[in-house]
Amino acid sequence: MKQTSDYIAAIDIGTTKIVALVAQRTTGGKIDIIATSKTESHGVRRGMVLNIEETAADIEKVVADVQKQTGFCFEEVFVGIAAEHVRCIKCRNYFDRDSGSELITHEDVARLKHEVSKTPIDATEQILAVIPQHYIVDGEAEIKNPVGFLGKRLEANFNIVVCKKISAMNIQRCLEMKGLKVKALMLEPLASSEAVVTDEEKEMGVALIDIGGGTTDIAVFHDKELKHTAVIPFGGFAITRDIKEGCGILQKHAEELKIKYGSAFGDLADPNKVVVLNTVAGREQREISFQTLAHIIQARMVEIINMAMFEVENSGYEERLNGGIVITGGGALLQHLPQLFHYKTGMETRVGYPGKYVSENDAEYLNSPIYGTGIGLILMGYNWLDENAASIKIKAETSKQEVKNQAEEPAEETAVPEKEPSEGKKSSLIDSLKTSIAKLFNDNDDEYLN
Repeated sequence: MKQTSDYIAAIDIGTTKIVALVAQRTTGGKIDIIATSKTESHGVRRGMVLNIEETAADIEKVVADVQKQTGFCFEEVFVGIAAEHVRCIKCRNYFDRDSGSELITHEDVARLKHEVSKTPIDATEQILAVIPQHYIVDGEAEIKNPVGFLGKRLEANFNIVVCKKISAMNIQRCLEMKGLKVKALMLEPLASSEAVVTDEEKEMGVALIDIGGGTTDIAVFHDKELKHTAVIPFGGFAITRDIKEGCGILQKHAEELKIKYGSAFGDLADPNKVVVLNTVAGREQREISFQTLAHIIQARMVEIINMAMFEVENSGYEERLNGGIVITGGGALLQHLPQLFHYKTGMETRVGYPGKYVSENDAEYLNSPIYGTGIGLILMGYNWLDENAASIKIKAETSKQEVKNQAEEPAEETAVPEKEPSEGKKSSLIDSLKTSIAKLFNDNDDEYLN
């Protein structure tokens, strides 16, 4: 299946899991997930692909699975990226238009954004996204969309998201090894926000905290604009490791305990309940209380919360987040986690589910924070296709207008050669000339004779 406006594919490459989805857009702005596949991730650490062969093999598994489910053989995919090297740069740029009496067009906006995309950055980095904050037209600020305004100078404030080139290249290599091309590389916190954060929350001000396996992604919004993004190098896997070390058990048992019995708030865990584990063969069974487990989880979660809130403070919008906090990702499924966030930050906190964008047929099993990023990549993929289609249409319309303008321009004046007289006119002219000459000679003769 080739990418079209109807069907698209997306791959979420995470530290602990890799998810592939194929979707079809339906009416009402929803999507119909027609295939999904998930497998463990082996070559990714803290959101960055390190072992290309292992990651490529995992990608091959999920791609083969969804292709088998759909019968489609797609060639291009939308892919997410998020690692601790991702950072946000603020900048401002402008250009003076040829005429201030002409309306600002989509092409003017695209030109300004293109100029910003040439901003010098470190040689080891590449620009991942250029996100306008607001525009200024001839000094008039706080303009959301300048198209249709009259003005000579167009300028804007931008957030430029950059990532390490090697990270993007490794993702691309993994896909190319399996015969796939990257349609677009997208920032995962932005993708998650598309799926689990409402427009009203973005307008009021909200912090999205996506707790994945190896990283925790932060995106701060205010007035419907992305104000700050960051990635911290801790996630759910760090909690699993703490349980393993703290309880002296195997990693697979630690992960099972976290998922089935884990709580993020020690004081809310039942102190009278215990779980009995069969450890290594020949060893005695081990009893672990729910409260002990919860305190281990809480210690690491408090560290993650503190680091996330440090990034929220760096955004400068901590006091303006009236929409509170939305947590998502697999780590958001920990019991009592919203209560811990509220206790530590004083902000209202909820778990973000992507179900509102999924058709009723898929809502039951896909309406989970685990699929928030994958579904967000699908939504951003459709937006990407729409924007590029609109850009092509705008360019086509502009070209048509240029052709029309050229056709309507008056032709340059050129010297028109005089037409030669026709044969009849030639004869008449010669006869007249002969008569005049003869008369002249006759007159002269008469004068001479007199």
